[in-house]
Amino acid sequence: MGKYKYLLKNIGLLALSNFATKLLSFFLVPLYTSVLTTEQYGTYDLFNTTVGVLVPIFTLNAVEYVLRFSLERNHDCDAVVTIGTKWLTISSIIVLGCLLINNAFNLIPMLRQYAIYFFLMYFVQALSGIVTAYSRGTDHVAVLSVSSVIASIFTIGCNIIFLVPLKMGLPGYFLANIIGPLVQCLYLIVRMRVWGNFNLKKHYRHQEKEMLAYSVPMIANSISWWINGVSDRYIVTWVCGVAANGVYSVSNKIPSILNVFQTIFNQAWALSTVKDFDPEDTNGFFANTYKAYNCLMVVICAFIIAFDRILAKFLYANSFYVAWKYVPFLTIAIVFGALTGYLGGFFTAVKDSKAYASSTIVGAVSNIVMNLALVPFMGALGATFATAVSYVEVWTVRLVQSKKYINLKINIVRDVVSYILLVLQTLVLLVLPENGMMYSLQALTILLILALYKNDIALLVGKILKK
Repeated sequence: MGKYKYLLKNIGLLALSNFATKLLSFFLVPLYTSVLTTEQYGTYDLFNTTVGVLVPIFTLNAVEYVLRFSLERNHDCDAVVTIGTKWLTISSIIVLGCLLINNAFNLIPMLRQYAIYFFLMYFVQALSGIVTAYSRGTDHVAVLSVSSVIASIFTIGCNIIFLVPLKMGLPGYFLANIIGPLVQCLYLIVRMRVWGNFNLKKHYRHQEKEMLAYSVPMIANSISWWINGVSDRYIVTWVCGVAANGVYSVSNKIPSILNVFQTIFNQAWALSTVKDFDPEDTNGFFANTYKAYNCLMVVICAFIIAFDRILAKFLYANSFYVAWKYVPFLTIAIVFGALTGYLGGFFTAVKDSKAYASSTIVGAVSNIVMNLALVPFMGALGATFATAVSYVEVWTVRLVQSKKYINLKINIVRDVVSYILLVLQTLVLLVLPENGMMYSLQALTILLILALYKNDIALLVGKILKK
């Protein structure tokens, strides 16, 4: 199978699952913002954010080694499954122990109140990461796509039932978002017969040492990504309160439109880089895909910024509407997060997890410093700016680091000009009132970006029509 055909096949299958999940969830935002208070949404977001950083730490980044080593056809899948299950179990016991201590001494009252939901969120999120990584690594992408559709049906269905007729509030929201991913995991385990690869008779010490040597340095990378992506919510909560974090958290729903494309591509790209890695990029496969990907992300970002206030009126009910101000810089951050993920694929292919992590640490340190400096004066808007800048820094470092492994020929000057136009577009949105002049300038900026990328757009459309 050709390189482009393999990549497009995986993008298509992953698009099926992600669009079903993300788009349906996207249209339910008005329900969430009308039923839940800003405090309740902020509480859920803090729990979800905390679980997100604990999973890679306590499982020793199981998702990373499960994906990378299951991609190798000569690797022992029994070892991958058994070691992954081992660390899932150990980490769940650790979390349970911490929750029992908290309940006994009431160290964090909010955590004590929702302890059972926190544990279930942790277990399901850790299990989901391992199972879905294994399904991608063993090329069960079609099965994964079907499972994601099933998960979205259960998640959305439970949300509607728990929040509207049953009026369960925050506990219902917790349960709905636990049940959906759990059903997906059970479906994948049954379809792939994962239990057949679980072997307690062997210790797999050599394989475990090799996997952990790759994944442990990636813990710093995962924590740094967490800092870049969501640590600002703790600072916003600390400085501005839980309600402000609820508004800030819901502002991510509009950028999630772009995040869908980023997620789909990066999941498929991770498979292609390992399978087809070529340091010299002889036939231009890597350069061409980077150009097309960058073009697509920038253009979609420009349209999202232009229609931000219109989308906010539809999505954000009541006191959540002010979240439109936080959308532009968060969307720009996703563009650079996407390009960073693309470049990270090269480090995955050559198993250089230390270089992978070092670039992310640079952005994480910068993110914390800027958040502490800006949030007290600019509120949540300062957090969005800090996030965008930190992602730009990680992209810059990885672009330089990647030269060690691949000769990537791209038009960096043209790309930087387009990024500057996105920032100008953001300033227009934030400074000018919502009138004809503001939308005229938004349209002009989009036309300039399209003109910059006219050759790449023509090439992209041509390849799609050929297919």
